[in-house]
Order: sequence, then C-alpha cells, then structure tokens
Amino acid sequence: MNNYLEFEKPLAEIEGKAEELRALARNNNEMDVEGEAQALDAKADKLLKELYEDLTPWRKCQVARHQDRPHCRDYINALFTEYTPLAGDRNFADDHAVMGGLGRIGDIPVVVMGQEKGHDTKTRIERNFGMARPEGYRKAIRLMDLADRFGLPIVALVDTPGAYPGKGAEERGQSEAIARSTERCLNVKSPIVSVVIGEGGSGGAVALATANSVMMLEHSVYSVISPEGCASILWKDAEKMREAAEALRLTAQDLKQLGVIDQIIPEPMGGAQRGRDETIAAVGSAIEAELKKLMKRQKGDKLLQERREKFLKMGSKGLAA
Repeated sequence: MNNYLEFEKPLAEIEGKAEELRALARNNNEMDVEGEAQALDAKADKLLKELYEDLTPWRKCQVARHQDRPHCRDYINALFTEYTPLAGDRNFADDHAVMGGLGRIGDIPVVVMGQEKGHDTKTRIERNFGMARPEGYRKAIRLMDLADRFGLPIVALVDTPGAYPGKGAEERGQSEAIARSTERCLNVKSPIVSVVIGEGGSGGAVALATANSVMMLEHSVYSVISPEGCASILWKDAEKMREAAEALRLTAQDLKQLGVIDQIIPEPMGGAQRGRDETIAAVGSAIEAELKKLMKRQKGDKLLQERREKFLKMGSKGLAA
C-alpha cells in the first residue's frame, strides 16, 4: 500500500478506484472490470509523470522526507556484504542515529557510515529521527580513524534533518563534535564518497558529506537549514516554507549547477519510494564507480589535498563575479 503525499492526492483517488474495481472482481468472478481498471492505470501513470516532471523545491522536500524512501539501513543491508557494525564513541554512549562499520561493496573493502531515521514509530524514536547527538559524530570520527589507519575508502550515506539541538547534546559538545567530524573528513587520506539519500540538513549533514565526491539522489535535498526553520527566522512564519524552499536552492539540480555536489543519481518515476530496489541498485553502482575512479586516480596526500581544494573553491566563482 502506497503512502501518498499531499500533492499526490489526485493520484491516490485514481489508483484507489482501480484497486476497488479489482477487489470487486475478486469477490465476484462474473464481473469483468479489467479493461476499466487498466484505463485508470494508464490515467494514473500519466498523472504521476505530470506530477514528477517539474517538482517545486518544496515538493522535493516532501519527497525527500517520504516515510517509504529507503534509509541508511536498507542500503547497508542490500549493498554491503560482510558488514560488521561498530558501536559507541568510547566516551559516553552509542548513538543509534548514526550507524556504521566495516563491509564490502562489490569487491571493495570499505568503511560505511550514515544517519538512520528508522522505519516505524518505535525505531524512529530509537534512532532519534536521524538527528545525531555528539556521541554519534564521535562514532563517525572513530570510523574515519579506522579507515585512515588501514587505508580503507569511506562511504557516507547522509539522511538527517540536522544534528539534535537538545540541551543534553549541547552540554556534551554538539558543535565541537560536528566541527571535529568535518575536520576529520578533511584530513583522511582515504577516498571519501558521500551520497545524500534523503535530507541533508545543516552541519549535521556536512559532518559526513565533506567528501571527494558528493552525490545526491534526484529528489533529495541539501541545505543549511530546513525551509520551515528558514521561514521562521526570515518571515517569523513557518507557513512560508514554500518561499523559503525556493530561496534556499536546496535541490540536487540547483546544487549541481552551483558546484556544491558532483553527481545526481536518477530516481524511478514517482521517487525512490516507488522503486526501492531500483534506487538502491543505482546508488550502489554510482558508489562503486566513484570509488574505483578515486582509487585509481590519486592516493594519500594528493587525495587529501584535492578534497581540501574542492571545498575551498566553493563559492569563489560567485565572489569573483
């Protein structure tokens, strides 16, 4: 059963009518409704294409947050073999919002990490909706230290509304942990590939996305603040999130044009939630291709220097103009 977004309500009505007709036919073998149901299917396919051909930034935010999109755990389970998780920050606790460990993608041994939002009420609470606390970023630093020590490439799967802003997190050094995680990304001599698979929110995302190659799924978003937060600050009205989403230039297409990301990974028609296996396979292929390219092209200090220069150059064209 599909979970529909607000702008998909007309589609829900059409697909619902087709399913109702087929349900009636299943209960009454004498009814022949397949022709009418197929006509509704064709109408639904056409509407789906129209809805997703030109999504507004705000609608892309809604798609990026869709509860049925594949999350970090889904990618790790499907793409990484011999996965061995690492837990805890050796200081305070194990933050379940960040998961990671050792594994293989294809024939490449890697360290993989990412933010996990959870898939139902229980796991979302356990994972804190993907909002990491300081211990989560310190776990990420442990993973990057491990990768650097053994010369393993790093794969980061980014999906977070942002770092957790709670009092306890601030008391335990949230901003310092984010800064140190970002710094560690810049100092690792192994290649780093990051993929924004849903939301990339603020410094909580940058702490895992300071990579040699940054990719985004077609309908994911990546920004310094959420549209609702931006609207609350600029207009004192969270309901102006649509205008804020336009102004933030947070879509994959905008960020590719601005040079913030390197590649856009296409999604199936209707978003990753309508083709989970296809999306996961596409992300896996893109990660493998980028890792092989990076591992072949440069190593060690040169790879590190290239990563630093990439981020130092961001925005320089706009400043020069």
